[in-house]
Amino acid sequence: MSKRLKMGTENIKHKVRSQYSEMEIVYRPYFDPEFDTLIERIHPPRVSIDNDTCRDCTLVKVDSANKHGILLEMVQVLTDLDLVISKSYISSDGGWFMDGWCSSPHPFFFFHVTDQLGNKITDESLILYIEQAICATRRGSEEVRTSLGREVRPPHVSKERTALEITGTDRPGLLSEISAVIAELECHVAAAVLWTHNTRLACIIYMEDDCKGGTVAGVNQVSHVQAQLENVLEAHHREGERRSVRVTAPEAGRTHTERRLHQLMASDRDYEECCSSSSGGGGRRQQGRYRDGIKVTIDYCKERGYSEVNVRCRDRPKLLFDTVCTLTDMQYVVFHAAISSKGPIAIQEYFIRHMDGCTLDSESERRRVTQCLTSAIERRVSHGLRMDICTDNRLGLLSDITRAFRENGLSITMAEIGTHGEKAVGSFYVTDASGQDVDRDVVEMVRREIGGTVTVVNESPGRPPQTTTRSIITSKSSNVVEGQSNVVEDRPRFSLGTLLWSQLERISGNFRTIKS
Repeated sequence: MSKRLKMGTENIKHKVRSQYSEMEIVYRPYFDPEFDTLIERIHPPRVSIDNDTCRDCTLVKVDSANKHGILLEMVQVLTDLDLVISKSYISSDGGWFMDGWCSSPHPFFFFHVTDQLGNKITDESLILYIEQAICATRRGSEEVRTSLGREVRPPHVSKERTALEITGTDRPGLLSEISAVIAELECHVAAAVLWTHNTRLACIIYMEDDCKGGTVAGVNQVSHVQAQLENVLEAHHREGERRSVRVTAPEAGRTHTERRLHQLMASDRDYEECCSSSSGGGGRRQQGRYRDGIKVTIDYCKERGYSEVNVRCRDRPKLLFDTVCTLTDMQYVVFHAAISSKGPIAIQEYFIRHMDGCTLDSESERRRVTQCLTSAIERRVSHGLRMDICTDNRLGLLSDITRAFRENGLSITMAEIGTHGEKAVGSFYVTDASGQDVDRDVVEMVRREIGGTVTVVNESPGRPPQTTTRSIITSKSSNVVEGQSNVVEDRPRFSLGTLLWSQLERISGNFRTIKS
């Protein structure tokens, strides 16, 4: 017995030796997970807020280690605070001089900023927030109130809610039907943003479960919400038309809302019908002339090996964010840039390369960049009458507001609404069904149906803004109008087509959606 056991042990040892001798030892490199942030920790961003150098603006200086997307992050911080960037200088390698500014060995960024009233940034809490927000490793949690009275919180609402992303053909009443389905499913809309451009629509809605008081969770619930909304889009689209519905769960690293809207519109190819372009200069220059005075040109900078992109258009808030966001998402690196404005005209000059180090050599690539930049500028251009709404927050509020627009024959070209405690605050840009100015009588009917405080801002091109503010108190028996002031004097001509469309919308509004 002992002899047999001894022989078995020897056999096992022999097998182990043979396997070990045949085994190839492989050495793999070890990557420290902290390595990605090593450079940033060695050279963290240094932020300086200077109110002494310039007489009429605050100078924000940032010296930071270079990484892809860092310029967009900085611009995003400033624009989220409703600050106006009137001038900017950016350089990410040494040896460049721009308008008297000498570049340092590290990337540097200069931003000339004011609030929307044209004042310098002097509030200490706001200055501290800018420093903390730009230095990602020192982000604070303190709430900051912007110059427009809107609070900015570092944990964005998009990180705490279930997100619904929709793209498709822009059709009257589409947002109304979408929000009606959401209300029927007992999901509360915490915030919503909608853009339209070139007959395309992109919308992001942040939802929460009204019954459970939390996020829309569970595979079955999310699938049910998505299926119901896909039915709505299918009813509004012909066969073969592009459309998409996507429901995403809350996540910490979710993309900034407005950047995500740009991505959705670009993936939906809204830029394809944007412009016509022509080339010249031996095939290394792309030039485009567009509506609304937008002009984009692309040249080759032989001395430095960059593609030079020049943008000239009417200045407006968040213009720099829109162009930098587009270049970043197209995987281009901005090595140098000079941004300025002359009166109402903004001038932007970028020296870029693709992330692989190549310039814009092909005709198709230059044309695509030209079209995408033009679309990014046009998407946020407002069209129609702006109606600012402040009312009590409740389940189905967005459905009620958009139904009032739809039943009165109005189309929504842009919208943004969010909740602030017990109140819901939003802005809606509306036109009539043919895209023309809204009739004053229709506006009054919409006011009474929506309730709360409704401020009308007439932003038609060529005319100064006119504002009408009214608080509407509605009851079953009567409508009482209080707080009337600054009534708009110019009354657009009444359209028979608008009246007919309004009546058709009221009739169709009585039909309920078919549940599957």
